[in-house]
Amino acid sequence: MIKIILLFILSFTAQAAGLYAPDGKYLGEYSANRYDRNSISNPYGRYGSRYSQDSINNPYSKYGNRNSWQSPYNPYVISTPQQQRRWQQD
Repeated sequence: MIKIILLFILSFTAQAAGLYAPDGKYLGEYSANRYDRNSISNPYGRYGSRYSQDSINNPYSKYGNRNSWQSPYNPYVISTPQQQRRWQQD
């Protein structure tokens, strides 16, 4: 019984961490789930694909290019994409 209550409580307190570029653009969620459509780990999703313009995994997009000021891979930028948490109910 205690396990059921604990799982119920955890399902309402789970947080999903979103990734936002310095210009405010939503870039997906930090998640290891390869099947979540918003995950940056989903190689076929909008935010995890190597070919999507909204992905940090695309080396040719402004969010994945090493030379872009909005990329987390540029070692010289001052403001990189930021993580923000939001409440999520399952």
